[in-house]
Amino acid sequence: MSNLRAKRAVGAVFFVFGTDIGAWASRIPDFKVILGVEEGPLGLMLLAVAFGALSGFPLAGYLVDRFGAVTIARCYAVALLLAFLSLPFGAVYAPVFVVLLYILGMVIGSLDVAMNAWGAEVEKALGKPVMSSYHGLYSLGAMVGAGAGSIALSLGLSVVEHYLIWAGLLVLPVTYALMTPWASTRSQAAGSRPPIFAFPKGVLIFVGLMCLAGGLGEGAVTDWAALYQIQELGYSESLAAMTFAVYSAAMVVMRFSGDRLTARFGPARIARVCGIATLVGAILVVWAPHLSVVWIGVAILGIGNAPMFPLAISRAAAEPTMSTGAAIASVVTLGYGAFLFGPPLLGFIGEHWSLRMAFAFVACTSLIIIAFAKHFRIAPKA
Repeated sequence: MSNLRAKRAVGAVFFVFGTDIGAWASRIPDFKVILGVEEGPLGLMLLAVAFGALSGFPLAGYLVDRFGAVTIARCYAVALLLAFLSLPFGAVYAPVFVVLLYILGMVIGSLDVAMNAWGAEVEKALGKPVMSSYHGLYSLGAMVGAGAGSIALSLGLSVVEHYLIWAGLLVLPVTYALMTPWASTRSQAAGSRPPIFAFPKGVLIFVGLMCLAGGLGEGAVTDWAALYQIQELGYSESLAAMTFAVYSAAMVVMRFSGDRLTARFGPARIARVCGIATLVGAILVVWAPHLSVVWIGVAILGIGNAPMFPLAISRAAAEPTMSTGAAIASVVTLGYGAFLFGPPLLGFIGEHWSLRMAFAFVACTSLIIIAFAKHFRIAPKA
């Protein structure tokens, strides 16, 4: 059983996960046309993905503890391809499409827990940090998937043609993951039932809160940075659209550097520095005397946000007071909850005060990371 081959297999799953998300996002406008709906109804439909993901987290935690991370990760990797392929065929009827979106969300949430649990096992076997690189592969995959979607659009491919071709290309890395030998550890969970929502306990409460703060910052840039620049700073749409590219590039660079930095300086110190970076970046976005300052701010925000989720997963997997599946599911629930439901909160702040105040709120939440960073120190399982 090769640890290095397992590392590549887990990386392949993360990359496939990211490419599917990117391919899905690139064709959302086409689904809007196919369904014949406006932005409001489409937005409500997309909530099905969020609720599906949140319901998938605790179930996956239970299954990982019962059957092992590698088995569940492989099953859901195949399920992701099938759920991804089903979307264009279900878009002919809105209720069916909503059901398929919910199923897609459940698969996304479940695979996220399972592949992170498998990655944590490989990380432990290798004896060095690798989780940040996995998440870097996810971010890179999302960029590749979105870029391929742009090419598919330029070639005039329909959603069905695009998704069939793309899924066919992804069969190879998924097969590699399926064929890679690995024996996962299992926690005793026979006869138990997963909770409706997995919630962190003890030290993991602080880890989950830091993951939540990082997710809130990521959601803020993803959903509101461009609109903030257009409405309140007066920049053009084309310039504002570059902001997310700057943020994403900074995240990818930091995630591929994160393992080396964590091994050298330790997770607590890295988390504290990243918390400070998040604070500084958000302050620069709020101050924003010039577009270049905004871009510098979101780049620093990307550097600060990038390691939070990988660090949280590694810390959760090492928690001695909880089973691995439940621990990871609990932290992921808080992190994704912030990413999915944080933007509406920031939108409420923006509507009643301003989007500048929304980013000021993000700056305030970064203090959570600075204050609780010491809890990222890993206490090995007994």
